[in-house]
Amino acid sequence: MVSTLSTHTGFRFDVRRARPEDEPALAEFFTHVTPQDLRFRFLGGVKEVSHERLVAMSRSDDPHINNFLAFSTDGALIAVATLASDAADRRGEVAICIRQDRKNLGVGWELLAYIARWADRIGLETIESIESRENRAAIELERDMGFTVTTDPDDPTLLLVRRKLGTPLPR
Repeated sequence: MVSTLSTHTGFRFDVRRARPEDEPALAEFFTHVTPQDLRFRFLGGVKEVSHERLVAMSRSDDPHINNFLAFSTDGALIAVATLASDAADRRGEVAICIRQDRKNLGVGWELLAYIARWADRIGLETIESIESRENRAAIELERDMGFTVTTDPDDPTLLLVRRKLGTPLPR
């Protein structure tokens, strides 16, 4: 199923679940992501996304992992998102990455809102993300969307952002 989203800037894009045949598009996508955004997405010094990670991002054999891809109207893969829930399906962790040339168009906001609505529909109680303190843009967006922000108890360089589901998202 494909959903078409429109941002506050009027930018339109389609979102759907990832499929195995998307692996080459995912590999190409990550060549358009800044080294800093790779570090923010994978919380480490990733210089290149491994084949194993690409396979995991293009296949959803695990019912607790949902991978989503966002495509511009010209067919370019512009963003990827993962929602991984715990075994009890109460809490989900979300991670989003956007192509460098598609930032500041509202894609992150709309994609995170889409993921939050998806998580709410499948019955999750909360969604959260682990952010580097340096990822100010993502943290500000999440705060604007009603996420609470706390320091990760295990790593002071990281923040835990969390949103209780079941309430409307701000527009």
